[in-house]
Amino acid sequence: MGTSITPLKDRALKYRLVSFDLDGTLVDTAAEIAESVHLTFDDFALVRRPQDEITLLIGKGTHELMSRLMQRLYAEQPGLQERLPFETVFAQFDHHYAVTAGQLGRPYPGCEDALERLRSAGVQLACVTNKEQRHAERVLAATGLARWFPTLIGGDTLPYKKPDPRVIAGLLQGCGVTAAQAAHLGDSSIDVQTARSAGVAAWAVPYGYNAGVPIEQSTPDRLFASLPAVADWALAGDSTAAG
Repeated sequence: MGTSITPLKDRALKYRLVSFDLDGTLVDTAAEIAESVHLTFDDFALVRRPQDEITLLIGKGTHELMSRLMQRLYAEQPGLQERLPFETVFAQFDHHYAVTAGQLGRPYPGCEDALERLRSAGVQLACVTNKEQRHAERVLAATGLARWFPTLIGGDTLPYKKPDPRVIAGLLQGCGVTAAQAAHLGDSSIDVQTARSAGVAAWAVPYGYNAGVPIEQSTPDRLFASLPAVADWALAGDSTAAG
């Protein structure tokens, strides 16, 4: 589950732990994921798919993204699956994304400032993503965000991944906080479901991917326009209003 975080001493904070989704929440990675798909398709002489189509598949990890994309191609081109098995295509994608991960991704406005404010106030931070651990590590390192996340849980770090509540439950135990003292922030219905099932505050941002569906439809506990607004709320110190 990554490096453990030392539990906080008593502080006048309602939230002692905030976990963050990665893609579409902290970093806009759509361009680099699409570029890896494009390079893979080029290698096999396949027609490139629109970036918007690829973006709508982000959220369950790259293996799931490529699986769903290739199933569409197999349906459109009978005989392709026999000639070009999925695992062959995915291995090539994985090769390309190992290079492009973090190279085109950009943290969303105010990301670093928000994370620093939270950490300086004593809030524990963790990144919980369905992106494979090795790719998530590269994105965080390349974008300069790794220093704020001593704990990173990727989609293949554990035998299960979001929205399984055990992902957050294990994080709470490792950080020494209760569900009432924690929140999870994401851009998708998967993140809202994960938070709800684990009993932590379900926070969301509206600018991510979520398969093109407005995140408001998932009814998060709170919707934030930006990452700095998340820090403002978490550090407000009003235990009767937060969450």
